Amino acid sequence: MHQRSDLIYAYDSSLSGFLCCVFEAFLAKERPAAILSDDRLQPTLFSVKWIATDPEKSGRVMRAIEKKLDSNAMFLIQNGLYSCREDIEMLMLDFLIFAFKHGRGASGALGENTVNELQKAVLAQKREAHSFIEFIRFSEYNGGLVAVIEPKNKVLATIAPHFCDRFPNELFLIYDKTHQSVLIHKGGRCVITDGVEDFVEPEPGAEERFYRDLWGVYFDAIAIEERTNPECQRTNLPMRYRKHMTEFMRNGGKRQDNALPMPKD
Repeated sequence: MHQRSDLIYAYDSSLSGFLCCVFEAFLAKERPAAILSDDRLQPTLFSVKWIATDPEKSGRVMRAIEKKLDSNAMFLIQNGLYSCREDIEMLMLDFLIFAFKHGRGASGALGENTVNELQKAVLAQKREAHSFIEFIRFSEYNGGLVAVIEPKNKVLATIAPHFCDRFPNELFLIYDKTHQSVLIHKGGRCVITDGVEDFVEPEPGAEERFYRDLWGVYFDAIAIEERTNPECQRTNLPMRYRKHMTEFMRNGGKRQDNALPMPKD
């Protein structure tokens, strides 16, 4: 039985760090008041306990998940931290407490609110990532491709395999403005870096502006005025995606940011 505690666990935001929080909670048989990554900590009346990332401890938790639970439980844990839910760590901890008690198949117990909420959080992240695979628009700057996105969830790690496979020989960069993270692909290598606060998108050159306008003209030309259905359009392409989509820019329109230097050889 995990006793409720007034402690707040703080960790380094990594999956390994979270698993160390799980290790601590099971070792102490306590349920902390919250689990927060270091970048989300704020002044509080609760005591804060820093949970250091220890590969041995996180490895033990991961092996226990592999041995005692099913592959879907592993999928939920590996992808849960990409969710934008504020309480996602506590939701994942409660799920593991429930799952280790009930064993294999616990991840399918959708009648259990904790399981159901975690499943919905992970599914929402996956759906948003799939949308960005379709809606991302790249612009060319000095031989490199740059795209800016503003997702609710963390999607870069999820969409990286698709774009690395699609553009294996290209230098490209995808900047997540919401979470201040950047994915850079160069020379067959892909790196995701967090804490990028001062990204400024390069000014589009004359050729880039020309192709933006050309794409806008094509977009308008194929539209059938009699079949215009704004409500249906917003359902299939929500407004929040359009800010960085080329077909909704006019007169060489600029995105609202401008230039993280490309990685050096």
